[in-house]
Amino acid sequence: MYQLTGEYDCKLDAKGRVRLPSGLIKQIGNSVNLGFTINRGFEQHLMLYPKDVWDKKTKEINQLNIYNTKNRQAIRYFYRGATGLTLDSADRILLPKPLTKYAGIEKEVVLFAYHEQIEIWAKSKYEEILGEEPEDFATIADEIFGSDIPGNHMEGQ
Repeated sequence: MYQLTGEYDCKLDAKGRVRLPSGLIKQIGNSVNLGFTINRGFEQHLMLYPKDVWDKKTKEINQLNIYNTKNRQAIRYFYRGATGLTLDSADRILLPKPLTKYAGIEKEVVLFAYHEQIEIWAKSKYEEILGEEPEDFATIADEIFGSDIPGNHMEGQ
C-alpha cells in the first residue's frame, strides 16, 4: 500500500519522456524494474499507477457486469489508452503520444501524487483547475465528510 503525496513540476524531453523526481520514486520504492501503467484520467489528464495498484484497480473494474451498458462504457473508458511503462536507467518514462495529445501535454507537466496514484497534467491545465478552487474549502469538506469524521474528535468537547 502506498501513501503517495506531492506536487512536482517536470518537463518532457524531445522524445516525450518525463523524469520521475527522486522524492516520488522513494515513496514508491526504488526498484530496478519499477513498472507502471498509464491511462486517461477523468478531467483531461493522465493517471499513472504503480503496477501493483493497476492490478488491483483492474480487478475492481473487471467485476462490473458487462451486460449493463453503462458498465461497458466505463470499462472501455478505463482501459482506453492504457499502456504499461517501465522506468529507464535515467528514471524516465515515455508518455504515449495519443495520451499526451488527449491531455494537451506539450512540454511542461505537473505530477500530482496522492494515495496510490499520480495524476499527470499539462501545467497550464493544472494551473487552470487551481484557479477554480473554492474560496471556502472548509464548507465543502463539511458537506462531504460532515462533522462526524472518525478520529477527528477533540477530547473534552
